Amino acid sequence: MEEITKTEDRKITKKVKVEIIITSVLFLLWLLFFDSDNFLKQRENSHKLYQLTEQRDYLKYKIKADQQKIEELKTDNESLEKFAREEYLMKKENEDIFIIKEVE
Repeated sequence: MEEITKTEDRKITKKVKVEIIITSVLFLLWLLFFDSDNFLKQRENSHKLYQLTEQRDYLKYKIKADQQKIEELKTDNESLEKFAREEYLMKKENEDIFIIKEVE
């Protein structure tokens, strides 16, 4: 009789192991694809975070460069005149401006 119980115990143990494996696989599948914070969504969010970080760094650089340019324009009249001529096409009296556009 003891032999029968040992075999039954093995069957039960084997059955429990199979159930645990199946449950674990289903749980992992749920986490990977069906959960609201699934793996694919996490990768997408990580990529978006990287892009936003790069954009933030670029904009910080541009802000710093623009602040330097503003400070230069406030202090140097020659650079202010050059800026006005280049950006706003301003000119002195009795002066003609020719705009040359490059054709691609």
